[in-house]
Amino acid sequence: MKLKIIHTNDLHSNFENFSKAASLIKENKDENTILLDAGDFADFKSIELQGTKGIAAIELLESVGYDALTIGNNEMFNGVDTLEHMASNSSFPFISNNLLKKDKTNINGVVASTIIEKNGLRILITGSSPDMGDFCEGLGIHITSYKEAISSEINSNQGNYDICILLSHIGTVADEELSIEIDGLDIIISAHDHKLYPEAKVVNGTIMNSAGNYGEHIGILELEVTDGKIDLLHSTTLSTKDSEIDNEILSILRTNKEKAVEVLSRPLYNLQQPLWHDVIEENPITNLIADGLMDMLNCDIGLINSGIVNSGAFTYLSNKKLIEICPSPLNPTSFEIQGKHIKTALEQSLDPQICLADGRGSGFRGKFIGRLHVSGVIIIHDGSRVIEIVIGEKPLEDEKWYTVASSDYLQRGSGYQSLANNRNERYLAEEIRDVIRLYANDPVFIEQALSNRWRRE
Repeated sequence: MKLKIIHTNDLHSNFENFSKAASLIKENKDENTILLDAGDFADFKSIELQGTKGIAAIELLESVGYDALTIGNNEMFNGVDTLEHMASNSSFPFISNNLLKKDKTNINGVVASTIIEKNGLRILITGSSPDMGDFCEGLGIHITSYKEAISSEINSNQGNYDICILLSHIGTVADEELSIEIDGLDIIISAHDHKLYPEAKVVNGTIMNSAGNYGEHIGILELEVTDGKIDLLHSTTLSTKDSEIDNEILSILRTNKEKAVEVLSRPLYNLQQPLWHDVIEENPITNLIADGLMDMLNCDIGLINSGIVNSGAFTYLSNKKLIEICPSPLNPTSFEIQGKHIKTALEQSLDPQICLADGRGSGFRGKFIGRLHVSGVIIIHDGSRVIEIVIGEKPLEDEKWYTVASSDYLQRGSGYQSLANNRNERYLAEEIRDVIRLYANDPVFIEQALSNRWRRE
């Protein structure tokens, strides 16, 4: 019995590429095909997703005929409520065997596994989501051991299926370990670390494939299944670069963008003062974020990079404008760090080359790293070096531990590596753009944002 598996992963809402992937998928589908996604299809940088609570992504996947999706970290980033809304309104199963709410109850609409029948072949599909450590609590989720969860699904479904497929959003290295440690995994579709396999590999009898990222490729496995024996006949990952654009995908995107723009464009309030932005120079919108973070997290200082925002806001704020200004799904984060590491980062921030360096990093949707902006801190400098740093009217002490209100981007040391030397991190479910929304309507914080903290001697 023949089975063809076409699969995608880590699309991250690159819908132009997906419109080409859709055409390629349709060209290669036949009566023996199942279509799967291994997670991070939905990235909430997209206005279409923000304005429809993720339903635009469901409509796109349904239009191409997907049979199942596993939940990656990006499907979680807009919170449990949005994830439940998506999963409960999907005609195909949202799968995760190790994802629960923070109180350890089930997430509505999410299943641990499903069995699909294709031409008489019973296919068990289970999927695992990544553990993001303490960050999970801020999102309102709880992650269990994926190894235990996978074994549990295999054991509890024994006798009810012919082959088992794991949609893994754990990463290819962990997947190779799984193929050795867990019996009964026939096929693993890998994701999360964006690896592109030119063709499938077989590890300990388990067939594994991964199709890169951003919709630039689709993966195909062609199998022969006979009396429980699985033979890999052919495998590949096909580039979508030269494929035609699927007009149905474009139509769905247009319709959902219109809906989203209408919802998100409604003004929240008018701004009392223009909040301009600059990547290198100190500016009020980034100061506002630093002040808001410090207030929200009740820390010694606020610290944020200007690259977190793409532009200023001048007359009013709407949810659409907030997404445009601050597209990164990064979270308010507090941590403890010694003064010497803060000082190193602030000294680096005087270098325009560092400020203008590529800011890429997990969750970052901007372009440049940007100048560090502070709250509760005065920095005296001569343009090229820091002369004095004052925190709470006292000089910074190198060995003292300070509490810092920042983002998970800086907490990981992205852009400013010395900031990774921290401890006792804590994450909030809100996003950095919510800080702008909450504080840009407060006259006290607007006035504070206009005061300079970087002072040239």
